[in-house]
Amino acid sequence: MTIWVNEQIDPSGMIHACIACCDESQAQDCHKSFQANLTPSQKAAGWIAQLRTVDSWDEVPVNSLKLN
Repeated sequence: MTIWVNEQIDPSGMIHACIACCDESQAQDCHKSFQANLTPSQKAAGWIAQLRTVDSWDEVPVNSLKLN
């Protein structure tokens, strides 16, 4: 099973938003939204929107919104 994890991460590495799901299309849409919602000043400061995959729900950050 592949789980798609979307994260908004600040320059210190702290995750501020996280959504995980098993649907790649939904994950791609979420990633585009996460990127679009970063302000120019956040981007300049080093904030990133990251999309990654994991193989188990155990690897998903505990504070994430999990969509099945």
